[in-house]
Amino acid sequence: MRAPIYKRLTPRLALAAGFVGLLFCSSLSAQGYPAKTVRVVVPVATGGATDILTRALALRLANTWGQQVLVDNRPGGGSNVGFEVAAKSPADGYTLLMAQPAFTVNVSLYKKLGYDPLRDFAAITLAATGANVLVVHPSVPAYTLKDFIALAKARPGQLNYASSGNGTTPHLSGELFNAMAGVKIVHIPYKGAGASVVDLLGGHVDLAFVSLSSVAPQLQAKKLRALAITSAKRSALMPELPTFDEAGLKGYEVTGWYGVLAPAGTPREIVSRLHTDITRALALGEMVQSLNAFGLEPAPSNSPEEFTAFLQAEISKWAKVVKASGAKAD
Repeated sequence: MRAPIYKRLTPRLALAAGFVGLLFCSSLSAQGYPAKTVRVVVPVATGGATDILTRALALRLANTWGQQVLVDNRPGGGSNVGFEVAAKSPADGYTLLMAQPAFTVNVSLYKKLGYDPLRDFAAITLAATGANVLVVHPSVPAYTLKDFIALAKARPGQLNYASSGNGTTPHLSGELFNAMAGVKIVHIPYKGAGASVVDLLGGHVDLAFVSLSSVAPQLQAKKLRALAITSAKRSALMPELPTFDEAGLKGYEVTGWYGVLAPAGTPREIVSRLHTDITRALALGEMVQSLNAFGLEPAPSNSPEEFTAFLQAEISKWAKVVKASGAKAD
């Protein structure tokens, strides 16, 4: 004898009710978010563009939310330490990650990682873009990019360049420069842009590829000399500085980016809320001025899905560059 229809439907109704309940609870959690301190993991040391951007954004979000936004610098391992910390954090919206190009480069640069950049994260939005500059210590006898290329060809393997770490755009800017200019400058990785600039100022390294924001004061004080900028167009912060393409290395271009992610599994409603609030913060006049002063431009994604597609494209692009240049995580 078959059970009455109401008994046969009970499991399905229970499942449906449970699903609706989950959606309802998720919606409530998003409405009350954030109810406590939000942590933003920064995978590099203090002082660089990633750190500067994160702190500026954290201040605006804290004002919007009425909650503290803690910036947690976790440098090391070519940014892998910070990426792994974020990936293994609870997926509740209270731990975010400010990623930079190493996030999409390291999967090709390292043989083994403790995270997957796509599987273990939920993309929220691209936040800003910026360019790197080739700067030299005043003792280096080169005043133009062509001068420096000639010097590097005359001294193969004798000139050292600093970067903010393995897999960063400054690192790959140098590797791409080696390949395209036919020279050999030696990479010296540091745990963040701040440390690399300190050693460059001290003359411990000859040159560096760093974000314009990291060295703008030193360039203005003529403590360092800039030769070219890696972006496709000149920067409003230093309009007299030519691009690599203009300075003679045709086709050379590297642009840095910064974006916000959360651990995979973070409720979609919270991801959407974060996308909206971050986008609004980046549009504030004072925020735009603050970033422009450091050579950065706000560049929020139209949606989390658009940022995901951007990350996929970046992973593919840098895989080709790493392979062609022979770059390794040294």
